[in-house]
Amino acid sequence: MSTRPLIAALALPLALPLAACGAEKGSAPAVAGSPAATPSVEQSPESPKSPEEFLDLAEAAMTGESGWTFSVTGSEGLTLQGQRSAATYRATVHRGTDPEALHSEGVSTNGKGTKKSEEIYVVDGTAYVKEDGAAWKHAPASDPEMENKTEDPVAAIEEFRMYAKAAGGGDVKLTKARGTVELRVARGKQKLAAVKDRAWAKKARREFDPTAEQLRNAGVPVNDDRLTLSRLQEVLVLDAATYRVKSHRYELEILVPYAGGGDIAYEQDVREENQGAYAGRIELPGDVGA
Repeated sequence: MSTRPLIAALALPLALPLAACGAEKGSAPAVAGSPAATPSVEQSPESPKSPEEFLDLAEAAMTGESGWTFSVTGSEGLTLQGQRSAATYRATVHRGTDPEALHSEGVSTNGKGTKKSEEIYVVDGTAYVKEDGAAWKHAPASDPEMENKTEDPVAAIEEFRMYAKAAGGGDVKLTKARGTVELRVARGKQKLAAVKDRAWAKKARREFDPTAEQLRNAGVPVNDDRLTLSRLQEVLVLDAATYRVKSHRYELEILVPYAGGGDIAYEQDVREENQGAYAGRIELPGDVGA
């Protein structure tokens, strides 16, 4: 949520302004069913109250289907002295639950109109990536670069469980409205180093790492101790009746001090929407080993 494939499309010359980029939607295979069409998970005798209880029910509900289809839209931007560079990305993600597997197809387009396709499989703990028809690359799915490329909306359940366990669960706020249950983590302006041990701060730093590396390569100093977390909000929305994941959104803004004056503002906004149950099989294509 991640960072996404689109970050590779951002060119960051030392002289800024930055290159802009857009995107087109990747192919969207047909889905089987919809969140409303599949049976509800069995309700617990007592109504859930804590974030952990809702997350347990969400996990059970999502594993009640063989798979799910999600639409993913993402945007990232860099702003310096009023000049902004933005990038967007769209993809379709199929996520199998038994066995756990993932297949994603998406397309990004840079400011010069150059399109870049990306296809990702995650099977048996290994991530496979193919960009613009090049040869497949693979690495453990836990590799930070692969984690940043892979959008797994179901994995948000476990992330929120980690948030809820920390600091007595105070990091996760629970609200109910209009047939949904929202689990939310929201933080305001503070030094990122001051909260570096919190799970949500570690995720924010991982999301920013590819951009930090590009900035350094462009000659812009990036001192971890001077980074400011300007804004962070992550929201997991569940259906109040079935406890299935309806959507997941991640918003982040980090400020980098700039020697020329002011800050470079990095922004990220990723949204994942549940499009319904998926009954297909996720299998590696024959050319993966080619």
